Amino acid sequence: MALATFDLGAFEAATGEDRVARAAELDRICTDIGFLVLTGHGVPQAQQAAMWAAVDGFFAQDVDAKARVSPAFEGAPYGWIGPLKEALAASRGEDTPPDLKESFNGGPLRVPDDASADAKAFCYQPTPYPDVDGFREAWDAYYAQMEELAARVMAAFAAALKLPDDHFSEAIADPISALRALNYPATGDVAEADQQRAGAHSDYGTLTILLPQAERGGLQVWQNESWVDVVAPEDAFVINIGDLMARWTADRWVSTLHRVVAKPHQPARKSLAYFHQPGWDVEIAPLDGSVAYEPVRSGPYLMGKFQSTGT
Repeated sequence: MALATFDLGAFEAATGEDRVARAAELDRICTDIGFLVLTGHGVPQAQQAAMWAAVDGFFAQDVDAKARVSPAFEGAPYGWIGPLKEALAASRGEDTPPDLKESFNGGPLRVPDDASADAKAFCYQPTPYPDVDGFREAWDAYYAQMEELAARVMAAFAAALKLPDDHFSEAIADPISALRALNYPATGDVAEADQQRAGAHSDYGTLTILLPQAERGGLQVWQNESWVDVVAPEDAFVINIGDLMARWTADRWVSTLHRVVAKPHQPARKSLAYFHQPGWDVEIAPLDGSVAYEPVRSGPYLMGKFQSTGT
């Protein structure tokens, strides 16, 4: 399946009718499928390469070394989550075997002065960086780049919804976004029924910025009652709408089910996923003023979703 491509740089440089047309195309994509390939992003390839090198170094360690940066307590969001510790399909109430993956997770680089105690206890927990040469420098630089890119995408989203470009700026001024590096080990016979590398789920926040490893398939999107393979081109990100953005638009835009499928004897695969989330106390209510959804607070909504996936 070839996803539609949106050139962010070209949109930002466009004026007049050209800009209106590009915004309308973005609205169409988000309405039809909620997935797109993002080009014109401006993230240097050298920075991407440094991040991949850091992530490769972390996952190449033995289990004991990785376990030193396990989450600080039960239910903590950041650190190393080992194999068979998570089942993403559980966020939709489905009972499946745990996913065939491991991950390292990190949170915001700064804590606002007015952060609440609840926010500090969850999303502002410190990231337990591993003792891997260059890891923290590469991780923090990439996270900062993703935060900036997400803000640019949200400005484009505002234009697509025929709102002022800065409509979402206050809501995302102190985002509680998370960055996740994922490692899907090579598969064997995949004997357990319904076991996937990442179970069928929709993402929780406003948008996800995914950088899949080049020439490694596995990502599938649910379309027309079937699972369809998705492959991104080189030097491009895959963007998808999350549940919170679907609520915000009263389901004008769709948060589409996706998974990373497990098949027998697949090679190892890695990906980087940045999950963008508005500030902890930001209230999310339908932009059209409807009662399609009750208002929710960004942070507690995210925490509830996250805690439903543990095994």
